[in-house]
Amino acid sequence: MSAPPASEPARVAAWDLPTRLFHWTLLILIVVAWASFEFAEALGDETLVVHRANGLAILTLLVWRVLWGIVGSSTARFASFVSGPARVLSYARGLVSGGATPFLGHNPLGALMVIALLATLLAMGTLGLFATDDNDLVGGPLYRLVGEAGNARAARLHDQIFHVVLLPLAALHIAANALYTIVKKEPLIQAMIRGTKPAGTYADASRAEIPRGAGLRALACLAAAAAIVLGGILAVGGSLKL
Repeated sequence: MSAPPASEPARVAAWDLPTRLFHWTLLILIVVAWASFEFAEALGDETLVVHRANGLAILTLLVWRVLWGIVGSSTARFASFVSGPARVLSYARGLVSGGATPFLGHNPLGALMVIALLATLLAMGTLGLFATDDNDLVGGPLYRLVGEAGNARAARLHDQIFHVVLLPLAALHIAANALYTIVKKEPLIQAMIRGTKPAGTYADASRAEIPRGAGLRALACLAAAAAIVLGGILAVGGSLKL
């Protein structure tokens, strides 16, 4: 008589669906932002319509994440995972010694990475609003609000931040997630897909608190984010014409 199959370990909620959709959608949009600029001529998009529309989408998504960091599920709220220097150092020491307790949501070092990535992308997106391309064929929605020198400076910083800051941060983020998944056996990547983690002892919470009607709340935040970004551009005299 064959033995009954082993039951799957109990799992608990770690990430709500809106947070997971944000994570993977942002990744796709960043790749599209790079490809739509690098291969604009090959795609027949000399005026960077796709790149500019994609930039507005990224800015809207980033503002959504800020709002969701206030009213979203427990693991998505900034108040639940942003730590002070003492806690970050304590976690780092425990990580080196092998005694760090896992976190259900972002650990203190991961929280620093999240904030750094969000700040970097917000800076790039904001600069893109004022930038013009190399041939001055087209500019961001707010390029007319600054002079040519300001346009050139914004474009230069936009490019420099991408290569000098964003790419290294992204590489470090990917490497850290792979290290945690493969070496420490913490299913960070799987959790951002499935939304759950194995039940266990976590330093921050035993399970995520996902509010009732999270989907509708997330949609309301998305509408507010679009109003902030697109309405803000129009309010200061910018143009949304692509």
